[in-house]
Amino acid sequence: MVTLVLVGSDILLALALWQVGFMLQSVVLGQGGLPGLAVLGMVVPNIVVWVGLRAMLGIYPGYGLGQVEELRRQTLALLVTVAITGVFAFFSGVSDSSLRVLLFAWAFGLLLLAPVARYFLTRAMMQVGLWGKPVVVLGTQQGGANLLRILRREWQLGLKPVAVFDNRVAPAGGTLEGVSYGGTLTDAAALARKHDIDTAIFAMPHTRREHLAKFVGLARLSFRHVVIIPNLDGITNRTVVARDLAGTLGVEIKHNLLDPWAQRLKRVLDLVSTAVGGIFVLPLIVALCLLVRLESNGPIFYADKRMGRDGRLFSCIKFRTMVLDAEDLLQQVLAEDEEAREEYLKYHKLRNDPRVTRVGRFLRKTSLDELPQLWNVLCGQMSLVGPRPYLPRESGDIGLARSEILRVTPGITGPWQVTGRNDASFEERVQMDVNYVRDWSVYLDLVLLARTVACLLFRRNAY
Repeated sequence: MVTLVLVGSDILLALALWQVGFMLQSVVLGQGGLPGLAVLGMVVPNIVVWVGLRAMLGIYPGYGLGQVEELRRQTLALLVTVAITGVFAFFSGVSDSSLRVLLFAWAFGLLLLAPVARYFLTRAMMQVGLWGKPVVVLGTQQGGANLLRILRREWQLGLKPVAVFDNRVAPAGGTLEGVSYGGTLTDAAALARKHDIDTAIFAMPHTRREHLAKFVGLARLSFRHVVIIPNLDGITNRTVVARDLAGTLGVEIKHNLLDPWAQRLKRVLDLVSTAVGGIFVLPLIVALCLLVRLESNGPIFYADKRMGRDGRLFSCIKFRTMVLDAEDLLQQVLAEDEEAREEYLKYHKLRNDPRVTRVGRFLRKTSLDELPQLWNVLCGQMSLVGPRPYLPRESGDIGLARSEILRVTPGITGPWQVTGRNDASFEERVQMDVNYVRDWSVYLDLVLLARTVACLLFRRNAY
């Protein structure tokens, strides 16, 4: 059912975009009437190839795929389809001008709309109980609890734990993170046969190897898919690749941001996106400048020294959101208010900061105070997406992660802004930045940018 809905929606979207292409052909090239037979002959093969490639890449239904991997596979399917369509069109006699207009409209439309349409469709199916497949989790200790929290938070994975099991007798009627205990591993096999559950996830990272091998061997008799969470915390990342070394399993860990070509690609994307986006936000920036100036005298912008790549200091530009003597007032508040002092030590921010102006509260609540940092991006001091630009006085608090975080350019937005936002502690934000550096890919940046927009539109817990 889920696969049929996803395939059907993709076909309808592709047909709609082909129609847009025909309309653009008529408007841009002045070619009225119905499309030629050669062009019409491209439509059905084109959609069949696109949907077929998506199916081959496991996008239907795509359970277990994270947003980054899903976007990578969608993009790959689209690029290959465009290449095949171009070759097919050449031998079918479609004119070059018509082909350019049609393929541009179709490919660009799908590049932007297909991931968005899939997101909202899967979200709608989740709300009515269609999205997701049942899985069992094997492990009732901390590893199992962490996994259950992740699966509940990352609903896009479509993995719905129905019971949790262990190699020991679990307490009857108990629950772990809201999921009922199902008993021992033998009970898990019985449940799988009864309810046709084909996936088991082992969250027992500290189990001895020989014991884990025995448990996995038993699970393979009842489950078609067996996933093992290894004891590699802090080592593996999204770019990990399994390697078969003459029968020995190896795990290759890549750090893409250490690749000079990846850094150049990221820089090109920053420049293009900032230049194009800056044209649209320029009127907003001018209006915000007037608001800041009208509320209080003083400079419109505030430049604060931050640590950039390799620890080099740069002036991070923001709209001024505080009174002019903000630093002196902060020291006074911290000296007089113990609760505020503890909050600042944990988050490095204050929720009810007395230094913030009325316009400043609005700018911070909407994160519009960071718009001037587009200039830092153009100057190469920042990136659109990256780790947080840390204050020099926070260098010691970052700890051992400092060398890893400061090897890349800081960003206007990043993982901590779209996950924990300011509800996360300082240590949690540092770990998120470390994970970003290890996991980086173009698709990760695109996902984080999309999630940033969603946060700005639907969430208001920045402070």
